Amino acid sequence: MTTSETDASGAGGQTLTIDELAARAGLTVRTVRFYGTRGLLPPPVLGPRRVGRYDGEHLARLALIEELQHQGMTLAAIERYLSRLPSDLSAHDLALHRAVVASWAPETVERVTREELGRRAGRPLTDEEVDRLGAMDVVVPDGDGYRLDAGLLRLGVELLDVPFSTETVLAARTALLEHSRAAARDLSRLLRDAVAERNAPDVRSLSAHMHPLVVQALLTTFQRSLREELREWLDRDGQAGADGEDGEDGED
Repeated sequence: MTTSETDASGAGGQTLTIDELAARAGLTVRTVRFYGTRGLLPPPVLGPRRVGRYDGEHLARLALIEELQHQGMTLAAIERYLSRLPSDLSAHDLALHRAVVASWAPETVERVTREELGRRAGRPLTDEEVDRLGAMDVVVPDGDGYRLDAGLLRLGVELLDVPFSTETVLAARTALLEHSRAAARDLSRLLRDAVAERNAPDVRSLSAHMHPLVVQALLTTFQRSLREELREWLDRDGQAGADGEDGEDGED
């Protein structure tokens, strides 16, 4: 694997062939190739025998494209949207953009069969994985099928590959829900007070206008706060390791 492939890889720690990429995205190879010819998808990195290799950025970009289509955007509009994005966005940055786009979409709960669930997930799911998705409220058993929260499926499938226990994932979900609900209450109160002061006649219109702006602000501030917390954690961990090494040297 080349350095470029290693640096860019984000699809489960490995690069993907076009068949694997299509399967993970829940698309056909023909659709992936079509997006590439339209310039919606960056070209792959050429590996041994000039086989194209794709990575997490390609997967995240496909997810964003599909989300934009779900919102009713034409391919021409999607091209314009993607052309305005910085060219060096990481898979994580693209996922944030997708979250913003999806945040103002109505909740989509669908009934699917087990076979359809696997197809939508982009891979076959074991009974244990389906149970984990159920614990995360992504799917709910319904007769001989499942009620699926389509907006959470991709995130849920990605969490299946995270090396944390289900209990840890659920605890993180609870923390996010509690704090986001508290932030939403505070912001809602501030907006209501602002509306009352200005005697705005169309509260619904104002709310619709503010919704994407508030969501983008929340995502941006949370991303920065998380980055700072992780940096401090790693700095403390690194300092502790350095102190331990100094102590050992002092004993010699």
